Parts: sequence; structure tokens; C-alpha cells
Amino acid sequence: MAEAGRLQDRAEQAAAALPPLLVAATRVAATVAQGVHGRRRVGQGETFWQFRQYQPGDAATRIDWRESAKSQRLYVRETEWEAAQSVWLWRDASPSMDYASTRGLPSKRERADLLTLALAALLLRGGERVALLGTGVVPSHGRAVLERMAQQLERATPNGNNDGGLPAIEPLPRHAQLVLIGDFLAPLEHTERLVASYAAMGLKGCLLQVLDPAEETLPFGGRVRFEGLEREAPLLVSRVEAIRGQYTDRLARHRAGLAAIARAAGWRFATHRSDRPPHTALLALYTALAAEPDHLS
Repeated sequence: MAEAGRLQDRAEQAAAALPPLLVAATRVAATVAQGVHGRRRVGQGETFWQFRQYQPGDAATRIDWRESAKSQRLYVRETEWEAAQSVWLWRDASPSMDYASTRGLPSKRERADLLTLALAALLLRGGERVALLGTGVVPSHGRAVLERMAQQLERATPNGNNDGGLPAIEPLPRHAQLVLIGDFLAPLEHTERLVASYAAMGLKGCLLQVLDPAEETLPFGGRVRFEGLEREAPLLVSRVEAIRGQYTDRLARHRAGLAAIARAAGWRFATHRSDRPPHTALLALYTALAAEPDHLS
């Protein structure tokens, strides 16, 4: 009994050291994992992709000794088949993502963080390699990947790209996949340029738009002063209900534009509201990575 008590104490101490985001994401991923099967794989390829530095967990037989002999580090040779199992994830860290219309709701950034890390956990369960776009870290697998990603998400600063908070374009290997999570309220031409650039590299991907319910329905009434989170000029509306129809129509057109951008590139487009369970969006994302292009909601 005493030994069991000590074991429980150690387990509780270990759990307490984990970031709350990691704990929550792991739970969401575990729930979704019960109802999905592994992703479809492409066949084994032999076309060289890149050398990457040896990481704990790699088999010693995969070390390329000729390349490693050129330096004091060990390198592994990766092929395009391995690139096809690599998924880069990105979530918007711009100030607009900090919005939550009520105290009881998570901010868009909190929900995007949760979905990003939960998707990583689900992909890792299926044997995929994952990494966060823009960190300079190559996709890898193992429990340490999740812990590192949780830390990277928690200390992430707003995006440096001026295109409405979208990520900078960086070279990635063809056959890899990319998942972008944000509110995607930037002008459509910015998103189109981003998606088209990655599609031209041979990447497949998915866009997930995360919005607060108030951003979908504009539920306010009467005289309201709207203040932006990204230094936009304040907007005073005397009767919000008078413009609600125009607002929802414009949002619908914007979403239709995002769906068209994704469809033209062979990507997927999905939407999620922060007042709805994260499991639904996570399942849609996971399924989209192996599905034919279409619109998800």
C-alpha cells in the first residue's frame, strides 16, 4: 500500500509538471482516436528528400555514415515516402485571435492552440512526424515532440507577416502536408497567395477557420462601439441590428472565397466555432488530411 501511495504521488507530481494545454490536448486526441483508423499511406519511395540530424528514437541502421563523417554530428537519410508522412502545423498568433465574446468561452487562440496540439497528438499516434511551421524544427515523432510543441505554442509571439497575420512562406518538401488554423479574416488575396505558393511546392493541406460565435451572428443590439485588436480605428454603429444581414452575407461570401481558394489548390476548408466541442473539428481535420478536396463544416 505504501509503495502504491508513493507511485501515485510521483504520478501526480509528473502530471502537475505538464502544461495544462498538453493535458487537455491529449484528452481530446484520445477521445477522437477511439473512432478513427490510421491514415492512408503512400507506397515506399526511394527518392532522396533530405538529410536530417539523428534524433533519439531513430534506428541506428538509418544513420548515413558517409554524410555523418563530414561533421561531428550523426545524420539520417530521409526519402519522399517519409516526407509524405510529415505534417507541418500552424496556428494564428495575431492579436485578433485573443478575442472571446463572453467570459465562459475560450478565446480563438486558446481553441486554436488546443486543436493544434490535439491534432499533433493524434497524428503521432498514427506514426506521423509533426512540427510547427516557422520554428525551424524538422518533423519528428515521440512524446517529446508534444511537450516541445506545447512550450512553443505557449510562448509564441504574434506573427511577423504583414499579410493579415498569415505565416511567412518557407520551402517545404513536396508530398508533405500542411494544416493552417486561424480566423482567416485577412483579405482573400493574401490567403490565396499563401495557399497557391505551398500548392506549387506540391504540398496538400487544410485550412481551419476558428471564429467566436459573436463573429458569426453579430448578436449585439442598439448603439455599439467596436474596437479592433490590431490597431484598427474604432467603429461606432448606431443600430447594430440594422446591419446584421449585411454582415452575415459578407461573412458568407468571405467563407465561400476561402473554400474556393482551398478547392483550387486541392486542399480542404473547414470551419469551427469556439462555443462548440473541439472533438468535431479535430475529427474533421484528421479526416481531411486523407480525403479528397471538398468543403467541411
